[in-house]
Amino acid sequence: MRAELIENRLVVWDIEDSRKLFSSGFFGKPIGIPKPRQNEFEVPIILDLFEGYYLSDKSEIQIFQDGKKVNREKLEKICKEAVFQFKEKLAVYTKLREAGFVVTPGVKFGADFAAYERGPGLDHAPYLVRVSIPSNKMTATDIVLAGRLATTVRKQFIIAVVDIVKDEVSFVGFDWWRA
Repeated sequence: MRAELIENRLVVWDIEDSRKLFSSGFFGKPIGIPKPRQNEFEVPIILDLFEGYYLSDKSEIQIFQDGKKVNREKLEKICKEAVFQFKEKLAVYTKLREAGFVVTPGVKFGADFAAYERGPGLDHAPYLVRVSIPSNKMTATDIVLAGRLATTVRKQFIIAVVDIVKDEVSFVGFDWWRA
């Protein structure tokens, strides 16, 4: 399948390919359709950089820019320039995808990712994931703010701590109880 890199997004113009990717794991978003059904759309899909990199790495798509194939090194350079802590976030995205979750951007929830067990439209994302590195300092106020937001939208707040050197991702979940 072919995807075209346009700034920091990828477009799969072929409708059949778009449907296949979307139905194979909710990859991408059909253009102009906020809540699409499985294969009931007639438009291209837009992939974010995490989805594009992940699918390219799995040889599911080939990425082109201005008619030329984009190699892995160039794609990685583009991703690192566009996304703060791209490698760390990609490690978390990959770990969640490989654990069977559907992963979407979590920016509307104040997180890096939202993780679904079945997929958007089928269930609500039970988890909000914020990516961190071991040297990051997180205050109690940061945790309370994130936890209050997650509780408000009925989700569990998770911090994914990534150690690139050790190639490790650890997840710390927070549950909020009322006394």
